[in-house]
Amino acid sequence: MPMAVMLLVVFLLFIAICFFLVHRHNSTTTKNLPPGSFGWPFIGETLAYIRSKRGGDPERFTKERIEKYGSTLVFKTSVAGERMAVFCGPEGNKFLFGNENKLVASWWPNSVRILFEKCLITVRGDEAKWLRKMMFAYLGPDALSNRYTGTMEVVTRLHIQNHWQGKSELKVFETVRPYLFELACRLFLSLDDPKHVAELGTLFNTFLKGLTELPINIPGTRFYRAKRAANAIKKQLIVIIKQRRQALKQEDQSSSFEDLLSHLLVSSDENGRFLSEAEIANNVLLLLFAGHDTSAVSITLLMKSLAEHPQVYDNVLKEQLGILEAKAPGEMLNWEDIQKMRYSWNVVCEVMRLIPPVVGSFREALVDFEYAGYTIPKGWKIIWSAVMTHKEEDNFPNATKFDPSRFEGAGPTPFTYVPFGGGPRMCLGKELARVQILVFLHNIVTKFKWDLLIPDEKIDYDPLATPVKGLPVRLHPHQV
Repeated sequence: MPMAVMLLVVFLLFIAICFFLVHRHNSTTTKNLPPGSFGWPFIGETLAYIRSKRGGDPERFTKERIEKYGSTLVFKTSVAGERMAVFCGPEGNKFLFGNENKLVASWWPNSVRILFEKCLITVRGDEAKWLRKMMFAYLGPDALSNRYTGTMEVVTRLHIQNHWQGKSELKVFETVRPYLFELACRLFLSLDDPKHVAELGTLFNTFLKGLTELPINIPGTRFYRAKRAANAIKKQLIVIIKQRRQALKQEDQSSSFEDLLSHLLVSSDENGRFLSEAEIANNVLLLLFAGHDTSAVSITLLMKSLAEHPQVYDNVLKEQLGILEAKAPGEMLNWEDIQKMRYSWNVVCEVMRLIPPVVGSFREALVDFEYAGYTIPKGWKIIWSAVMTHKEEDNFPNATKFDPSRFEGAGPTPFTYVPFGGGPRMCLGKELARVQILVFLHNIVTKFKWDLLIPDEKIDYDPLATPVKGLPVRLHPHQV
């Protein structure tokens, strides 16, 4: 067949496929769909969704469509090859969180599911409930008060001594990120070999960059590099798991490990099933992500906000000095001290309100259901947005103003403040993040004040909210 004829056939076939996809994409047996558009064949509105995140204005995607379609509660779109409904505001949050495992279930894009494989965020139903219960025993308030606060304090003091003291300038995000990764390795794996931690950290940074990319597994793409990094991390984790399993069999060593890894190795469900080594590696990878990267973002944005609001900084310093002065020289923070940091935590909450580390999350419709007068078909994916909810004037008057007093007393109305999600799928690491951030804040604010070297530095979601230049600051040690 002549080349010209072959190209014509391929072109006509391509047109036919596009026509079919457009027709299929815009037709449905269900007539009462939410307003909106599925966008282009194949790509839908994916590019616009990514542009809004990478452009530092993630709420723009939702805001523009609310204005265009006049629906303040829900609209339809297509992102990453999936038909989706975007639920807006606290009403949508309440509906989704209250109907978990009934009308909706957790869902993540293909890239996330491929990279993490079978773990807490990718399983559903009874298995997810068992995993959450098992992990909460080591991530809830009881575990933090009894096991982790002292370790956090030791690692934090050493980090500030080695990486902050004596420096006049540094980039906050690039400095706190390896510290929090080291802390997560210590807490979850009892891994304290600096060389090994640094090697894992380098792989982890590559892994993170491909987490929300299109799953195109071709050399040169972010996803390809992320998949290779994830496999390398898991391979190293399985070696650690095998070594720990062997150590736990020896009575004289079993009591020396009281971390999450040992807990995952010895815990079974009600039927006596234990996690496989691969499943443990997957869940540890997830916890290393949840336990350090979102906290690194929150600490970075906290330091940015404190530099921008000197009076808030002074109030935080006053509270932290009060805690410090009540302790003996060199005495470590304890759980009771963390509970006294009420104003400081209100400040952190206001930071996460204005710039949530994570934009939002996804669900999948398990059945056809009605919401706001529209039908959401079974199999559709659903987006809920923390960043949009936190900016609604009805919930937070003068919403762009930095005001920690919003969190005094009873705080915001339920479902209006959701940086950690809500319902049965609320972030397991919420308490861990709170203690991590407050322990760091106590140690940094009692030693330094700082100025921003790039005022109004742009924030980019890639995939988490991060200052594009890493937040360079000039440090001013307190005079002793």
